[in-house]
Amino acid sequence: MKKRVIISVVFVSAMLLSGCSTAPTVSESQSLIIPLGKISETASFYPVTVDGTKMEVLVVLDSNGNVRTAFNTCESCYDSGNGRSAADGTEIVCGNCGFRFTADEVGTQTRRGGCNPYPITDENRTVTDAEIEIPYDFLKASKSIFAEW
Repeated sequence: MKKRVIISVVFVSAMLLSGCSTAPTVSESQSLIIPLGKISETASFYPVTVDGTKMEVLVVLDSNGNVRTAFNTCESCYDSGNGRSAADGTEIVCGNCGFRFTADEVGTQTRRGGCNPYPITDENRTVTDAEIEIPYDFLKASKSIFAEW
C-alpha cells in the first residue's frame, strides 16, 4: 500500500502562523494528500518538499463547487523568483506581475499571455469526497518550475 503524506489544514495553518518554513517531504512511492474538509472559494496553499525542492500546491473551489488545483508558480513568471500567487478574497494575484484571476481560471491551460499557475489536471491527481492525491512521480517531474522559487 502506498505511503501517504497527509497535510492537515491545522498543520499548515500552524506552520504559516509560526513562520516555520519546513514543509512535509514526499518521497518515492508516496503521494501528497490534501484533505478537502476546509477547501473553499478562497485559495489554500500547501507547501511540500520533493527531493530537496520546495514546492507549493494551490487548491480552491470554483464557482460550481469543483476542485481546482495548480502549482503555486506562474507559467510566465516562475523564473523571476516572484511568481508565487496570493489569495485576495476570491481572487488570486500573481506576486510578480500583479495579474488577478478567479478560481474558475485555476487549473486551466495558458491564457492571457501565460500568467496563470501551472495546472494540475485530472490525469495528474485523484479527487475523492475526502481528499486530493497528487503522486510523487508527477511532483518530481514538475520540480524544475520551482528552481527559482
